[in-house]
Amino acid sequence: MSLAVVYSRASLGVEAPLVTVEVHLSNGLPAFNIVGLPETSVKESRDRVRSALLNGNFEFPARRITVNLAPADLPKEGGRFDLAIALGILAASQQIPANSLPDHEFLGELALTGELRPVLGVLPAVLASRAAGRTLVVARDNGAEAALIRDAQVRCAHQLLAVTAWISGQLALPFPEPATPESDGHEVPDLLDVIGQSQAKRALEIAAAGCHHLLLIGPPGTGKSMLASRLSGILPPLSEAEAQESAAIHSIGGHGLYGWGRRPYRCPHHSASAVALVGGGSQPRPGEISLAHNGVLFLDELPEFERKVLDNLREPLESGHITISRAARQVDFPASFQLVAAMNPSPCGHYGDGQTRSTPEQVLRYLGRLSGPFLDRFDLTVEVPLLPKGSLSGMPERGECSAVVRERVVAARQRMLARSGKLNQRLDSREIEEICRLSPQDADFLEGAIQRLGLSIRAWHRILRVARTIADLADEGTIERRHLVEALGYRAMDRLLLRLRGT
Repeated sequence: MSLAVVYSRASLGVEAPLVTVEVHLSNGLPAFNIVGLPETSVKESRDRVRSALLNGNFEFPARRITVNLAPADLPKEGGRFDLAIALGILAASQQIPANSLPDHEFLGELALTGELRPVLGVLPAVLASRAAGRTLVVARDNGAEAALIRDAQVRCAHQLLAVTAWISGQLALPFPEPATPESDGHEVPDLLDVIGQSQAKRALEIAAAGCHHLLLIGPPGTGKSMLASRLSGILPPLSEAEAQESAAIHSIGGHGLYGWGRRPYRCPHHSASAVALVGGGSQPRPGEISLAHNGVLFLDELPEFERKVLDNLREPLESGHITISRAARQVDFPASFQLVAAMNPSPCGHYGDGQTRSTPEQVLRYLGRLSGPFLDRFDLTVEVPLLPKGSLSGMPERGECSAVVRERVVAARQRMLARSGKLNQRLDSREIEEICRLSPQDADFLEGAIQRLGLSIRAWHRILRVARTIADLADEGTIERRHLVEALGYRAMDRLLLRLRGT
């Protein structure tokens, strides 16, 4: 038979759409054509495949070879189709049996010697092939990553000859050995390392329980970055589905393996561009907000980021995903992350502590680098002050360890999920009315506080969500006045702006 069909997978965001590689040999002048919207790197596979076949002692057909990569309207890029094209040529020229090819998918770039090289985005292809009920063959160097999906049928090979021998029934391809990224020596820092700052630690616990966005405000050296780096340590571990989703994003981004089950923690520099933060490029790649999916994104020195870069975060913070549009296609990346930011209260780093060198006008200009709608996305804004004298000498106050706090966080999250199926930060307005119902006296109290602080309706909803989380941490069914008072205490930015505008 002069026609063969082999299956492979493309890469489109976090998806891996099926690509059918059709190879036809016909009479005529020898030629090798690839159709189906291939990019330059795919067209160059002609030379890689020819050399790999010849160096493997196979016959390269001196006929007219047409390779169709279907569907034709899906852009194809990279060398990921090399192995499938080579096997299609061998099957069409009857050098290997073609009867078992429909049960498998093939992914790998060929070296001129026939060696299989790894490609990006293997995990989405493994998940897609598992759903299709086929066995995926990948390069040996992709094996450890592919083995993270434990219930998928995956085989790995180091050479084209090994794959052809396996298809012919002469050799058994090995299953990939699972990696152990959790033993990479990385330890999540503990809350015990932070001296004092009891209010900030409490805010960190509330943020972890309800998945609330948190802004830490304070002078340099007060422990803002230390606190932020310990948030992932009090979050519950990832579920199997969440771990697979996060690992798939890192796979297509070329960031390799990270601790399986450990929540991502990303900390981009303040010089990061909009593309680096939200993703993009001519071939769209995930940005920091997608790499932080199911984890934490920490933005240190928040006012030093460009304002337009930060404003790009407003929509993903609400929707949980980012859509990157290009002329040829549109790609969606998940971006359900927890935002934690840190900043100084003024250009000199101090305000209201006797060490400030900035005037109120200078402080307002400094804070004006952040747009109001962006600041409105933070559920909690907390002051992290300088430690009082004597805090470091003697027996410093360290509080509870991360493991103890994590137990309360996990218990509170279980209550939220049992009640509404989602965390409090993700409650919509209708759910807030039902779940965060207040007594008439407490509603009047909160409305008066909102008016005095000059807050928006969005802030009203955020305060109710935070108060609901505080009640869940205390295992209480209704929101009481003390929960509202504590939630209002985490509005440090609003009080700072009110004080500055009143001077």
